[in-house]
Amino acid sequence: MSSRHHIDDFMRGRIIGKIEEGRKITDVAREFNIAHSVVSRLWKSFKTTGMCSRRHGRDRVRSTTPAEDRYIVLSAKGNWRTTAQQVANQFLAASGKQISRKTVARRLRGGGLYARRPVVCVPFTRQHRTARLQWCREHHNWTEQDWACVLFSDESRFSLSSDCRRQLIWRESGTAYRPENIQEKDRYPTCSIMVWAGIMINGRTRLHVVANETMTGQRYIDEVLLPHDCLDSESIQRLVWPARSPDLNPIENVWDALGRQVAGRNYPPTIKNTLIRALTEEWDKLHQQLLDNVVQSMIRRVECCITLHGGHIPY
Repeated sequence: MSSRHHIDDFMRGRIIGKIEEGRKITDVAREFNIAHSVVSRLWKSFKTTGMCSRRHGRDRVRSTTPAEDRYIVLSAKGNWRTTAQQVANQFLAASGKQISRKTVARRLRGGGLYARRPVVCVPFTRQHRTARLQWCREHHNWTEQDWACVLFSDESRFSLSSDCRRQLIWRESGTAYRPENIQEKDRYPTCSIMVWAGIMINGRTRLHVVANETMTGQRYIDEVLLPHDCLDSESIQRLVWPARSPDLNPIENVWDALGRQVAGRNYPPTIKNTLIRALTEEWDKLHQQLLDNVVQSMIRRVECCITLHGGHIPY
């Protein structure tokens, strides 16, 4: 197999000279240990241009002018969801000049625009934004001692097939399909359970497994609040929560951490009973400092929500 290396102008001249002497391209490629396609392209270029030296990239003529570059960038800024090919088509219709999709991508990168996935947030209506902003303003002056009296609770569903896409592995290039680098996952999980828990500063509840996976108001009282001694005092108040604001509930981040802990075990659960046991064990192992940090992060999100006037905050 031929080795891949840079061909300088001197070697190019020698190759062209050999072919002009009547040598075959195959023989010349074998003699210089160069791929046949490289020698063939070099000979075709010589017959077309009469030159055997390589044209350096800095001598290439740009296909667009600076003014056209600004037009390409402004076209993309006018519609963030447009593709590079659509920008190229729009440029052709406006200027009559055809450019490639790769050229558009290079001009956009030169203008500071890069193709990235958009941040995912729940959809907000004007009413949602108003209620969210009002709620944040009402609790903006709450101190950490005030929030320490709040129990943040929620349910979540976990399945045997982890859907976490943030787990990374270390592997060598070209080994993506080796068995040790493949994670098997069912498209439709065959087993899942729903759990409930609550967290607060300096405390948490036990992890409760929801039987039959249907949580009603009465079941919430009978199976969660009463067993956890949450109704001993009639002075307990319910904190009204704004609609479509899961990011303001700090326990959402705890569910994410719990799922990654279960998926990262040396022996991940394979049946329902081991999944329940793994969730319970990993829940008990979560450091209280982590729970306190996510609550304090929620307090900062309240301030951020006011700054953004009730706008989107990523999960």
